[in-house]
Amino acid sequence: MITRQRLAAGICALLATLTAGVAFPAGAVADETDSAASPKVELVLDVSGSMSARDMDGGSRMAAAKQAFNEVLDATPEEVQLGIRTLGANYHGNDRKTGCKDTAQLYPVGTLNRTEAKTAVATLTPTGWTPIGPALLKAADDLNGGDGTRRIVLISDGEDTCQPLDPCEVAREIAAKGIGLTIDTLGLVPDAKTRDQLSCIADATGGTYTSVQHKEELSDRVGQLVDRAADPVVTPVATEGASQCAGAPTLKSGLYKDREEFGKQRFYRVDVNPGQELRASVSVGADRDVNPDYGVLMRAVTVHGREIVRGEGTGNGRTDVISTGLRYPKAESDDDNAPAETVCLQVTNSFSAASGVKTTPGLPLELTVDVVDGPDKASDVASFGLGRGWWLLGALVLTGFVAGLLWGWLSRWRLAVWRTN
Repeated sequence: MITRQRLAAGICALLATLTAGVAFPAGAVADETDSAASPKVELVLDVSGSMSARDMDGGSRMAAAKQAFNEVLDATPEEVQLGIRTLGANYHGNDRKTGCKDTAQLYPVGTLNRTEAKTAVATLTPTGWTPIGPALLKAADDLNGGDGTRRIVLISDGEDTCQPLDPCEVAREIAAKGIGLTIDTLGLVPDAKTRDQLSCIADATGGTYTSVQHKEELSDRVGQLVDRAADPVVTPVATEGASQCAGAPTLKSGLYKDREEFGKQRFYRVDVNPGQELRASVSVGADRDVNPDYGVLMRAVTVHGREIVRGEGTGNGRTDVISTGLRYPKAESDDDNAPAETVCLQVTNSFSAASGVKTTPGLPLELTVDVVDGPDKASDVASFGLGRGWWLLGALVLTGFVAGLLWGWLSRWRLAVWRTN
């Protein structure tokens, strides 16, 4: 007679075998080492005397920055080479010429040793001047070399005190070199002069400016920017939408960039064959100070203006990018020669500029267009959200079915033994 222990062991062995088949399907091989160049990020921190002000959730700006750095260092992706540069951290005197040279690399750009980096950050004390321009020039040199993405994240609580080396001009000079370096800026004081200068620096290199007044916001935003550096880089293709569908450019599958005026709309055309599906998404960035409560609307309409489907996104001032998307499956046709349908994509935003903010050029817009085989084709299982994982679902269903049969048989056997006894 088969013992209960041996039967249970057999079931476990079978399930283990099935699970192994799910985890390592035939033909599966280990991922090859990513040969792409490592992304580089340098955090540039203002350590001037004003960073001692205690207006960040009851603590000093410096304490908030240290906490943010420690949290970001813990979460930095392994593939990111990260460094830290300071400005205004070492010179205590009043000589402006000397103070405006006060920028130093606290931790070199390279493979991150979290303990060493945190130890270096812990030594910082608010000290001197605010030489933003010189610090940006040095940071650009720190990130020189390699083919990976390069990003500077500047955290400051005030304007550069070392003019006439205008940090905006420095940023434009860096951008003009064509080295693909992006500067993102975070302002810890919401005054207009600081905002204008930091926004100008970010705009010059295609980066973003964010006003931050709370510790958690600072940690979250710096972490987002470091993570963004690790994302694969796809260069958008420049396009120019039209105010009406009739004059709009026809786009193929790809990533596109454009600019859209405040509160205006842009049209783009996409040809969709019978049996295909159009997937489109759009992101509009607030690269300057805007009023809260805004939105973006994407509509797929016919050339005659009839709406097919729409997607909407709204915001309240807590993010600097807002996105939405839509999907439109074009039904199959019995006519093999049926023509493609021209779908008009209409993108409308409801951003409004804050007082005194320039409205030109328009807001940066990124549009993703993907035309694929529709969900009614067996080859496009991904349309149902399964992608190439259909075998995983099948294996799990099979595992459950076999386990159910064996468990039912075991239960019947136990009941028969019980009745015999």
